[in-house]
Amino acid sequence: MKQIWTDLFNAAEAVRSAREISERISAGGVAAAVESASGKIYMGVCVDTSCSLGICAERNAIFNMITNGENEIKRVLAIMPDGKTGAPCGACREFMAQLMPGKYRNVEIMMDYENGKIAQLGELTPEWWL
Repeated sequence: MKQIWTDLFNAAEAVRSAREISERISAGGVAAAVESASGKIYMGVCVDTSCSLGICAERNAIFNMITNGENEIKRVLAIMPDGKTGAPCGACREFMAQLMPGKYRNVEIMMDYENGKIAQLGELTPEWWL
């Protein structure tokens, strides 16, 4: 497994910290790290709200990347509340597809860090609706 996956895992783990923000908002149960085309790593955590206006950790990390002037993703890793990695939800997959319509299929997704299982977003989202 490439060193970048360890770097992404460690970056996500560094910001993962489940906590209550208010009686209506919790955050940090899931953390994500994305590697941009430039090789920089951006992190984000989930923000869950009682009114469903929260955000997934993956999109939060991507928004961080966009805020910093980049718009192309190479790799995505998300750490779930149980400490294991997993695939992005449908909304996150759709966002990545819309962000990179001609290139989204090549984004690498860490499915299972412990076993080094990696998939491409095109495998997870083979028939994009647009």
